[in-house]
Amino acid sequence: MVSLSLPVMVFLCFMVGFAGFVDAVAGGGGTISIPAYMTAGIPAHFALGCNKFSGSCGTTVAVLKFWRSGALDVKAALIAAVGSFIGSALGTKIALLLSDQTLKTMMLFLLPTAAVIIMAKRDFGEEDLSSTLGKFQAALLAFFIGFLIGGYDGLFGPGTGTFAIIAFSMLMKFDLKTASGNAKILNLASNYASLLTFALAGNVIYKIAVPAAACGIVGNYFGSQCALTKGSKFIKPMVMFVLAMLLAKIAYDLYSM
Repeated sequence: MVSLSLPVMVFLCFMVGFAGFVDAVAGGGGTISIPAYMTAGIPAHFALGCNKFSGSCGTTVAVLKFWRSGALDVKAALIAAVGSFIGSALGTKIALLLSDQTLKTMMLFLLPTAAVIIMAKRDFGEEDLSSTLGKFQAALLAFFIGFLIGGYDGLFGPGTGTFAIIAFSMLMKFDLKTASGNAKILNLASNYASLLTFALAGNVIYKIAVPAAACGIVGNYFGSQCALTKGSKFIKPMVMFVLAMLLAKIAYDLYSM
């Protein structure tokens, strides 16, 4: 059984808390927390299991925070969650047919493209114009977003929440605050499904995951608070920050091969 020293545990808890803050605002917290778990010396499968535990706890708090503030569209989020489940299953099958290097090379083009679109569109996520869509069109787009984002999650994974926020804002015309809330529900469903799988396989080290999750909850709480009070002016730079982190990580992984 893995055992961590106090300084390492403190480092891990701090990083998971920071990851929770970032994830609550812009998604992509896993790009911080997973490397932190592995840097602490936790084997990969246990690191993923512990990360799903802390991530699920933190995301639950974020969802409740956004829900109570009315900063999400429940119908759109739930339809997207259904599409995400189907897309994720298909994406996972496709991922098995592609090499890891092929997937990461694809991402080197996708991430800068997303960043350029956000920077070029100055009014990105400023106003909530979702009411201009018809009910059928909105439902279709929500399912389409869930299917594509779920497919991406099954195909590659990192930054799923970030891309969900961008899709909800650009395609369904939600403001960034509501888009972020919708993305949390989409993420929550997949997080709990993954957590159940890891827990049943015995890949969660609870003496490490529980204190880390407590810090993740604190991070998610304050991240949600900042997103709700400061809106797009705070969320947009954080989305760009997450995209930059993802690009740096993927470039490093490719260079290290």
